[in-house]
Amino acid sequence: MSRINTNVPSLIARANLDRSNGDLDVRLRRLSTGLRINRGADDPAGLIVSQRLGSEINGIEQAVKNSERASSVIATAEGSLNEVAGLLNSIKGLVVEAANTGAISDNERAANQLQIDSAIESITRISNSASFGGLKLLNGSLDYVLSGLDNTAIAKAQINGVSFNNQPSIQVQVDTVASAQLGALYLRGDYAGALGNGVFQSTVNIEIAGSKGVQTFQILSGRPFAEVVAAVNSFKQATGVSAALVNGNANSGLVFYSAAFGSSDFVSVTRLGGPTGGGFFQTYALSGNAAVPGTFNLPAQITAGTLVQANRDAGRDVVAVVNGTLGTGRGLAINLPNTQTLALDLLLSRTFATTNGSSTTFRVTGGGALYQLGGSVNVSQQINVGLPSTAASRLGGTLINGALEFLSSIRSGGSNDLNSRRFESATTIVDASIDEISLIRGRLGALERNTLDTNVRSLQAAVENLTASQSNIRDADFASESSALTRAQVLSNAGTSTLSLANQRAQQVLQLLR
Repeated sequence: MSRINTNVPSLIARANLDRSNGDLDVRLRRLSTGLRINRGADDPAGLIVSQRLGSEINGIEQAVKNSERASSVIATAEGSLNEVAGLLNSIKGLVVEAANTGAISDNERAANQLQIDSAIESITRISNSASFGGLKLLNGSLDYVLSGLDNTAIAKAQINGVSFNNQPSIQVQVDTVASAQLGALYLRGDYAGALGNGVFQSTVNIEIAGSKGVQTFQILSGRPFAEVVAAVNSFKQATGVSAALVNGNANSGLVFYSAAFGSSDFVSVTRLGGPTGGGFFQTYALSGNAAVPGTFNLPAQITAGTLVQANRDAGRDVVAVVNGTLGTGRGLAINLPNTQTLALDLLLSRTFATTNGSSTTFRVTGGGALYQLGGSVNVSQQINVGLPSTAASRLGGTLINGALEFLSSIRSGGSNDLNSRRFESATTIVDASIDEISLIRGRLGALERNTLDTNVRSLQAAVENLTASQSNIRDADFASESSALTRAQVLSNAGTSTLSLANQRAQQVLQLLR
């Protein structure tokens, strides 16, 4: 049939040409942009996934930059700490030189003190000036803020890391499980001999050894215990061993103590040229984990087995639980290594550390340096570390005769300056300062090497894999699109020709009118 009002072949040809042109437009758009998905209609599910991947990639790329910037901060801080370490080493040499009193004049000692003063001022200046992009690093502004710290229980607290978990503060509870102890050897004074109690019943030669050295003594028969105490204490600095009367009474006995608390300090008392056990000269030590009694009754405690025969005894480190985690004790100090929420170093007071069941609490109310190391802002992808002040007034905190002394006490006019002749205390403080700086550098180095560097490598690998996944979903395959473009061009050209033929078909009806 021949109709002219409705040209169905033309409609069909036009519809197919529209589809071919639409397909041609898609191919041209993909080839011009390089993307397979340019709008939601191209692939709705693919668009959603690729957008999420893009967001994740951007976050991770910024996290890589954050980690690299954190490494730069640590490198800057460590450079300053290295200078502080060099100054501390020079101070140590000057103190040791000044202690050579038989070969150094007062003028030379005064010159050494001037150098020490200058070095200490430089340490404080470095603490105040070390900065990164205007952020002060070593002046304590990045240290943690503590509240409610009982100085009678905790002489010094250093918080190394805290995870607040979106809380304004966290509570720290410290409970002693086992008390710190000195190494101690006891000698009875109640022998019913002809010479009476509280005196040596015969002449003995003894060797006393401690963590600092060894000394031998000849004690004559009949010499009172009080005289022996004075003799032993006069060599305390050389041996690391002191002596005292048990219960303050010679009749109760004599006790030899190690110089300091902890398992690294010991006391050894050995009789030379005589029997090592039995007889008059026999020393005893507390058995096992027995607590030190308030008042000693040596005969009764020997009978009960609280005291056992020994000629050597080591001290005991304090054992404490911090927020439910067992800390590592060293003398009076407690270390809690990196846990999920808290890392700290505590120096306990002697009274607190030597009392079983002691308990104290304080709060960490803020502070620290927070580093965002992941692509999402949440606590699992952040670390918080503390950078303490390295000023001379904060370095080297050491218990000297029960008082906490710092590096600043070695300056002129300080309690441990060279004129005070307290060279041993000065070197102890300087050594503690050197250890403190070394530990800070070690913690920062471990953070950079084991956390930041590995985090950067891990995130870079994640970026590579996520980018590849996003490319597979969103990017155009030029080989496939080029082939599809050729097909679309052919179909478009063919459709145009077919539409032209379909439109010409209606004109053939005119031949019927001739």
